[in-house]
Amino acid sequence: MADFLETAQGRQIAYHKTEGAGPTVVFLGGLKSDMEGTKAIHLETWCKARGQAFLRFDYSGHGQSSGTFEEGAIGDWHEDTLAAIDALSDGDLVVVGSSMGGWQALLLSKARAGRVKGLVTIAAAPDFTEDGYWANFSDAQKEALDTIGHVELPSDYMEPYIITKRMIEDGRNHLVLRDPLPLPFPVRFLQGTNDTAVTRETALRLLDHAESEDMRLTLVRDGDHSLSDPRSLDLITQAITEVM
Repeated sequence: MADFLETAQGRQIAYHKTEGAGPTVVFLGGLKSDMEGTKAIHLETWCKARGQAFLRFDYSGHGQSSGTFEEGAIGDWHEDTLAAIDALSDGDLVVVGSSMGGWQALLLSKARAGRVKGLVTIAAAPDFTEDGYWANFSDAQKEALDTIGHVELPSDYMEPYIITKRMIEDGRNHLVLRDPLPLPFPVRFLQGTNDTAVTRETALRLLDHAESEDMRLTLVRDGDHSLSDPRSLDLITQAITEVM
């Protein structure tokens, strides 16, 4: 059973926390995913075996947390992340972000710069509302955002994504690839070459843009977007060990 945290915004955030030694490993999931995914559970099991503190949670509108996905935006999920981190962990953090969670991990690294001591991203998707969605919307889709307030996008994984005008506009307030992005700790980016959701160009752009003295991008040949197969899970835990 999940525990719940009420945020200052009145949202109920479902979470699982594993007590242990620091630094606390925090898993930040992707858009419309939840904390019951393969990677989150694998990392929890791995941390328990090591006696390492671990935290996984659902953003609002995701999984067991309150709210609907359509109500949410990048800034809301950033608030949820900060609330969970501040209330449920102490001291140093190693942050693991998957897809949209990679963007959230970068936002967290800026907002809690003194606490983050290592970062691992898996198919990170920084600024995707602008560079993925908005940049590729047709004139008709852009008009629909204004008139209807949302567009529906097909998904490889589930029912269509409802992308709202608010998500696009809110995303612009949280872009991380337009301004300096100092990451003063070890960083490992993982990217599958067969990822159909995030391109390797995105991974290279992030690598070129971020500033770190210990930063590495690993391209996983034939790897998909989720990188949840046993080989990829080993690469993720290896990367966490390196940044720790």
